[in-house]
Amino acid sequence: MKKTLLALLGTTFVGICSAEPLTIERIFSAPALDGSTPRALEYSPDGRRVTYLKGRDEDYNRYDLWEYHIADGQSRILVNSDSLHSGDETLSDEEKARRERQRIYGSGIMEYSWSEDGKSLLFPLAGDVYYYDLAKKSVQRLTKTEAFETDVRVSPKGRYVSFIREQNIYLVDLKSGKETQLTQDGQGPIKNGMAEFVAQEEMGRMSGYWWSPDDRQIAFLQVDESPVDEVTRSEIYADRIDLIQQRYPAAGRANVKIRLGILNVESGKTRWVNLGDEQDIYIPRVQWARNNLLTYQWQSRNQQKLQLRSFDLKKGTGKTLLSESSDTWVNLSDDLYFLEDKDQFIWSSERDGYKHLYLYDLNGKLLNQITRGNWVVDEVEAVDENKGLLYFTGRKDIAIERHLYRVPFNVDGEIQRISNKKGMHDIEFAQDASGYIDKFSNVNTPPQVSLHNANGDLTTWLEENAVTKGHPLYPYKADWITPEFGTLAAPHGHQLNYRLYKPSNFDTSKRYPVMVYVYGGPHAQVVTNSWDKAFNQFMAQQGYVVFSLDNRGSANRGTAFENPIFKNMGSPEVEDQVVGVEFLRSLPYVDSDNIGIYGHSYGGYMALMSMFKAGDYFKAGVSGAPVTDWTLYDTHYTERYMGNPNTDADAYQASSVFPYSKGLKGALLIYHGMADDNVLFTNTTRLIKQLQDNGQQFELMTYPGKKHSLRGKQTRIHQYTMIKDFFDRHLRKDR
Repeated sequence: MKKTLLALLGTTFVGICSAEPLTIERIFSAPALDGSTPRALEYSPDGRRVTYLKGRDEDYNRYDLWEYHIADGQSRILVNSDSLHSGDETLSDEEKARRERQRIYGSGIMEYSWSEDGKSLLFPLAGDVYYYDLAKKSVQRLTKTEAFETDVRVSPKGRYVSFIREQNIYLVDLKSGKETQLTQDGQGPIKNGMAEFVAQEEMGRMSGYWWSPDDRQIAFLQVDESPVDEVTRSEIYADRIDLIQQRYPAAGRANVKIRLGILNVESGKTRWVNLGDEQDIYIPRVQWARNNLLTYQWQSRNQQKLQLRSFDLKKGTGKTLLSESSDTWVNLSDDLYFLEDKDQFIWSSERDGYKHLYLYDLNGKLLNQITRGNWVVDEVEAVDENKGLLYFTGRKDIAIERHLYRVPFNVDGEIQRISNKKGMHDIEFAQDASGYIDKFSNVNTPPQVSLHNANGDLTTWLEENAVTKGHPLYPYKADWITPEFGTLAAPHGHQLNYRLYKPSNFDTSKRYPVMVYVYGGPHAQVVTNSWDKAFNQFMAQQGYVVFSLDNRGSANRGTAFENPIFKNMGSPEVEDQVVGVEFLRSLPYVDSDNIGIYGHSYGGYMALMSMFKAGDYFKAGVSGAPVTDWTLYDTHYTERYMGNPNTDADAYQASSVFPYSKGLKGALLIYHGMADDNVLFTNTTRLIKQLQDNGQQFELMTYPGKKHSLRGKQTRIHQYTMIKDFFDRHLRKDR
């Protein structure tokens, strides 16, 4: 079964004789244990500076805007958030939900955008819009209203600032200061320029409007939520219960109606694009190819067909440029790139079983397959049209690492790897493709941020984050454990990647309990050579073997590895996790009678299904915020993998946890946020009732007022202390 077991090499922690004991409280206290980790890294449009958001040492959840100035080689704070707004920041319900979808948390400057000329910045903060002039170092507050402005941006030519207010699109002329309301009918279920729930949560689209390159037109989506079921959802807080009226598109139920409009900024008139006779559709992406050529991606309700369509504003006509289809589902991406000097574009497709890149002309004719092989591209990072080079990240060399590569895009050519360090590289290129920012980590290296030229040569460190004296991790690094990676041969002929931490002071003569940390769902990968959750490290230091395995259905292994979950969730994933436990049982240092499993969200679902369907393998399990019945989850995610419950009821029944609940043999802990608007708390209340009706004992922890991510220092400390204590009580013979 076991094919290989190897330790990946990286920056190792050496030179310390003793370390402070790692605690859960320290993991969630300031300063952040893994050091300073800038986020929202960008090159300024003029290429003169790199900007990023950085948390404060005394409060890592309060963010300011920093810069690395390329000319003088200095890093400095560029805009202090207190200079824009200080004190409490009251968020609208819409903005709270939007941030939950974005998985961002904190205060101060949470978002920013550059003007096209690189001379000014825009900040949405505390419900208003602030315009910052770099040369004058002055702040102009563009709005001061009771309403909350969101999705703020500078138009491409820098003439306007646009935003959403009360479900309509507005703009401010920066020269005159005049504010104009562009759409008028946004109210009630009608929303203009806004991304609907499933677009934000499942499609990764946070906006609903797009400027044309010449500042003259705005393409926007208008959504009508009236067909969507309005449900009353209880958000339970410590001192109150809020009854929330929410339009939630549950699987098999109605979605929003959607229209695509093109708004002329000068006349204020809107032109509507004919989307076809079929109205029960998705529009996951919209993008301008030219000033008068708009493209959009049209997706069928069952997500088995995806079309790239164009609309010519001058001719008033549209056409389909290309189509993708699948017997299971077609994944979305953000890889569409229109060349400026040629009427061509780059597109990604999984048509050969792996995500690769293709070159087309604007009539939809295939010109070149740019990449190929039994590995996947992550995403297009940059295109240098002058040199005919495309830069992309991908898994060409190893599936558990992400590297930067380049390749000629208009002729067949050799792929060259640019990044050198073993691990995960998140890349952000300059607009002219002359250089890039590399946010890098591996299992022994907390996130580092560096600046490189296009050949990969290091220009400078933006945040070296070296674990030397004074670094928050320094007192603990002598005890830091390097995990091992390997592969297992599964019965169906595929290979499964795993990661394994051995306990501190490992003794081959001892037998240790195991915590299996699982996610297991699609579009995710747990086993990577990257900086890991500190809690896994903590549990290994507490004397546990900590194990993770990426089962079928998880990402970055191609469609044949991902597709077995189609109309079959909860079966191939559990089968593969059992393969992992059988491997653990074969290890002489594992206490086979004391193996537990823990996961959150899809991982919570996996913990339940593993405990219910493979009860002989797990003595204890922790299920956080689990889906228990897929009819309770949203349309776009659920129907992609499970079909429609109106026609695939048997598949939904088989993928629910309830038919298997009597298979529970070990100890079970369930926890859930009582204001969760993603995986609704109803999932857990139904499970509570089922287990009670079965006469089965379990443990339960609820978190008043908490959403799906369970934010907050004290909440996190409580959550992870509870998990550790639960496993200690049920898996430790020495307790």
